[in-house]
Amino acid sequence: MLALSSALLIAALSPAQAASEVDFKTAYAAAEAANKEAGRLRDQWTTTQAALDAANKAADAGNFDQAVASAKEAEALARASILQATSEKDAWKALEIR
Repeated sequence: MLALSSALLIAALSPAQAASEVDFKTAYAAAEAANKEAGRLRDQWTTTQAALDAANKAADAGNFDQAVASAKEAEALARASILQATSEKDAWKALEIR
């Protein structure tokens, strides 16, 4: 399901629309904010950082389409880690032997 949501996010930019540096900065800021929230919940994924790094690398090369796609993937990963952290917050109690 995560792969599907990532693919949908990436597909949101059609090939006819070239992404700009502003698009990248907006997408990157959203991804970074979500990743910081995941960090606050102590559930950051290493794949999120890898996607953020890929976004920066693509932006440095001037490939803003790829940079935006990687930033959106990073945001999706960070949001998934937030969902994991919140859904598992009290789940351990159900496994406790009584």
